[in-house]
Amino acid sequence: MDNGKAELKIGCVLTGIIVFLAVLSVFWTPYDINYMDYTARLAAPSLQHIFGTDNLGRDIFSRAIKGGGYTLVVAVSTVAGCTVISSILGLLGGFFGGFVDEIIMRVIDAVNSFPGILIALIIVTVMKSSDYTIIIALCIMFVPSFTRIVRTGTLQYKNADFVWSNKIFGDSDLRLLLVHIFPNIMPMLLSSIIVGLSNAIPAESSMSYLGLGIQPPKPSWGRMLFEAQSYIFKAPLCALAPGLMIVVTIVGFNCIGEGLRKRYLK
Repeated sequence: MDNGKAELKIGCVLTGIIVFLAVLSVFWTPYDINYMDYTARLAAPSLQHIFGTDNLGRDIFSRAIKGGGYTLVVAVSTVAGCTVISSILGLLGGFFGGFVDEIIMRVIDAVNSFPGILIALIIVTVMKSSDYTIIIALCIMFVPSFTRIVRTGTLQYKNADFVWSNKIFGDSDLRLLLVHIFPNIMPMLLSSIIVGLSNAIPAESSMSYLGLGIQPPKPSWGRMLFEAQSYIFKAPLCALAPGLMIVVTIVGFNCIGEGLRKRYLK
């Protein structure tokens, strides 16, 4: 048994490629992402344009790797914000229980009773649409599942012998939560964070496809798919390039998450 080593290796390679291209796009792209060459509209792949060009003559490869940067920033920001909020709520609810836990969990149940994508759509529609609105919307969408994970881990460890012994020696509740309980939850939470990243990618792409995510002229994978649907048969790479990037990223994060789960949650 490899304890998830194979999944971790595959996941790290796939996500490493995507992250490398996204970071590279910050400093260099073969063409300006908004440069339009009307003489080369819907051009086939060539040495000049390895993925071809779109209906406005823009280089697809340049836009795909640049869009990966925007999509990854949204996904990472979403999961980071969600992790902080969920950790606070889950630790407080699980540790103190009673009225505090009841209030937190009822709010979580209320949020979770609506489809996540519907909540995101409502928030983005009500708030002024911008690149940051989508982060807030997706963050709220993912909070319930993360909160339950942290709460479950807190309930598991709050009555452990090592927690009681430190409490007897005078450790404060805050120290017990941050120093003794939360670090033990991290392996479980880390796997969920990686899976959360793989869920945030299609969520952001879906919102951008609907015009509620990353706003033009900035490229994003979802927006590129939307723009390519009218001429997908004339220039299939316009849709295949961002679609392939989405699939590779999701598979990579899922492999890492599965590898971590096998390795630390045996």
